[in-house]
Formats: sequence, structure tokens, C-alpha cells
Amino acid sequence: MPLAEIPLCVWRTRGQDFSFRGQSIRYWTAGQGEPLLLLHGFPTASWDWHYLWGPLTQRFRVVACDMLGFGDSAKPLGHRYSLIEQADLQQALLAHLGIDEPVHLLAHDYGGSVAQELLARHYEQRSNIASCAFLNSALFPERCPLLLVQKLLLSPLGWLIGRSFGRDDLVRTVTQIYGPCTHPSESALDDSWSLITANRGTHILHRLINCVHERRQQRERWVGALQGDGVRLRLINGSVDPLCGAHMVDAFRQLVVDADTVQLQGIGHYPHIEAPVQVLRHYLSFREQPLSFVPQKVAWC
Repeated sequence: MPLAEIPLCVWRTRGQDFSFRGQSIRYWTAGQGEPLLLLHGFPTASWDWHYLWGPLTQRFRVVACDMLGFGDSAKPLGHRYSLIEQADLQQALLAHLGIDEPVHLLAHDYGGSVAQELLARHYEQRSNIASCAFLNSALFPERCPLLLVQKLLLSPLGWLIGRSFGRDDLVRTVTQIYGPCTHPSESALDDSWSLITANRGTHILHRLINCVHERRQQRERWVGALQGDGVRLRLINGSVDPLCGAHMVDAFRQLVVDADTVQLQGIGHYPHIEAPVQVLRHYLSFREQPLSFVPQKVAWC
């Protein structure tokens, strides 16, 4: 049975706002139980999780935000965006919600790097992480090739490339990184594009992409966090993703002791959108929760 979709127009009405260092951040929370923090990827937003939102909120207290520079959150033009600051943001959001117990993480892409920083802080006794599951994340930057558009955004003309980035460019990028049989619909592309362009988002794409440099700078610390002892990890991976596909699973198995990995054949960079039922099944098995039903309603709070 397919999972129920939450239309973006509905999703947006359920968001709330809080202030982080003087910037407005949009967040969502629902459900009860152990806290589960969802961390989205680049260049999209928390709406990426909408297929999984209902089933997860039936079991956990789920929290997600559009990170600074993404989706419906603030996108200050002159800001120096940092994955480390995004980890600060996640901790500020948890504090805002009064969550001080151990938190489970489910992270994708850009959010995977934020999760690595939170894991590093856990071993430094500056955060409290119960478990972490990754979806197609650049965990080992030396194993992660770049698309042409990413290289251009990193160039001295990146500011111009970002401002000229259009919906057709998004479609071409999606075609490269999704699975061959799992491309999103035109309406889904329209919705993703509206999240990217909100608050003049194309004007800061060249600033957000600096995460590539930051991953390289923090590589030893963040890979060391994956090799720590005490936090359960799982990598659920779309195998045909050219960015973080099967080759990232191979690296995870080589560098992480007793690596727990799941490969989804024929699935690309966005497994939670391309194959949400499979991702839900493998995540709940990681959490040792049965997939007994697929709810069609979302309990918001």
C-alpha cells in the first residue's frame, strides 16, 4: 500500500516559527514518544519527509525544520552558511521544544553531515544522540563526486550560476540523481522549485554549496564520529545514486566497524521520496518497530 502524500499547501499551514540568532526558522512537530529529529538535504527542505511523516508520528515524537537558507526559513543574503551552525540550530530547536532526552536522528544528504556533527558532539558530551540512520549522505567526502552544476556553484561565478538557476536546471539535475523509474511528477517538481525559490533562495545557492569544503575540512572529526562506540547507526541507501550510491555503502563498510547497511536497488538519491515504504520498513526494523499498518491520517500537535 502506498503511503499518503501530504500536499505542500497543507504542509506549509502546519508549520510553526521560532527565532534562531535573529532569523526566522520554520519547523514542524507531531506525535508522541521518543524524539526523532529529521534532517533534510540540499537544496530542498523538510517537505521531503512528507511520505514518512504520518507513519513516523504514529510511533515517535517527530521534529523537523527547514534549516537556515532552505525552504520557508530565512535566507539571509550575506550570511556565511555552515553545517556546524546548522547543528547549533538543531540543538536550539530541541531546546525551544523542551526536549532534553536522548534524540534519534534520521538524516539525508546535507542533513547527514549535520548528523555527523551532532554525533561528534555526542562523543564530546555536548549532545545526546540515541541512534542515527542515514539516507544517501556524503559521509566520506573523498568518495563523493560532484555534478557539473555543483562545480559551477563552487566556482568564482557561482553567484551568477545560482541566480540563473531555473526550474529546467532542477529537472535536469533530478534526472541525473533519481532512479531510472522513480522520477518525480511535474507537480512535485513545481513544489520543490517553490521551496528553493522562496525568500530568493537561488541567490544563496553558491553560499550553501560551501558545505563541500566544510566536509573536507571536518572529514577526520566527522568520520571519527561514525567510528565511535555507543550509538547505533544504519545506512539506508539508494544504490544507483551517482553522488552517494553503492560506492558510499562500500566506504561505510570499509571504515565503520560492524557496519549496518541496506541497499535499495534501482533507487537514486532521494529514497524517502522514491521508495518511502521500503525506507519506512528498514528504518522501523532498525528501531525494532513492526510495520503493522500504514496510516492515512496525520496527527499534528
